[in-house]
Amino acid sequence: MTAKVLDGKKIAANIRAEIGEEVESFVSQTGIVPHLSAVLVGENPASEVYVRNKQRACDEAGIASGLHRLADTATQSELLALIDELNQDRAVHGILVQLPLPEQIAEAEIQEAICPSKDVDAFHPENVGRMVQGKPRFLPCTPQGIQQLLVREGIEIAGRRVVVIGRSDIVGKPIACMLSNRGTGGDATVTLCHSKTEALDSIAREAEILIVAIGQPEFVTAAMVRQGAVVIDVGIHRTDDGLVGDVDYAAVSQIAGAITPVPGGVGPLTVAMLLRNTLRAAELSAGS
Repeated sequence: MTAKVLDGKKIAANIRAEIGEEVESFVSQTGIVPHLSAVLVGENPASEVYVRNKQRACDEAGIASGLHRLADTATQSELLALIDELNQDRAVHGILVQLPLPEQIAEAEIQEAICPSKDVDAFHPENVGRMVQGKPRFLPCTPQGIQQLLVREGIEIAGRRVVVIGRSDIVGKPIACMLSNRGTGGDATVTLCHSKTEALDSIAREAEILIVAIGQPEFVTAAMVRQGAVVIDVGIHRTDDGLVGDVDYAAVSQIAGAITPVPGGVGPLTVAMLLRNTLRAAELSAGS
């Protein structure tokens, strides 16, 4: 059996088209153009590409975008001062500080400095708490993209056994929370695995939906996957053989029922969800 390929790029294009129509309607009703301001510290090549892609996506959806650059020698206080300026700017609805940050900057403090109503990454403790309560203002972009992928592909989530490998604050923890919350796209039974998990292989094989965000190239092998499982690969790594994910795609695609490719799986959906959160932030600002 060869797995169905879950085309995240196609689904993201559909979502971005929907958002474009919603933005056009919002602008015509309010006269307000949603505005995302990105902050880039240093000259990390990957970050440059990510920010450029996000700006292009904003332009296509009718969302204004700005880019604020700081040198890689920028201090914590300089970055905090910029964030405060953006917090106070009523024309800016969403603030995105591109990660990773230079080592002299405390990432957690930066995330907490962003106004929660402009925190379109949904990293602020207030937004995390609202998500845990099932009352989100925004949902984090990559987990939200995964959830949308599952829902739009008609994959049953309620009552399913989900295993998440990786407990990062950006992907693992929030997707485990979101899929176990009540309501559409939730009600799953979720196991969150990590570096200290014992018998990881056998736990992974119990998953009807396996989400892998561990940050290790081709970590998940066919022996770890249940026959017919849905496999969501969040990782992306540049190797001598090209781009690969956290899953051994060639082998696992012969076992799984459905699988995301790398690239073209989760990545495009992350950008689409950033647009959705930026529009949501503008709607909140307008009292919608």
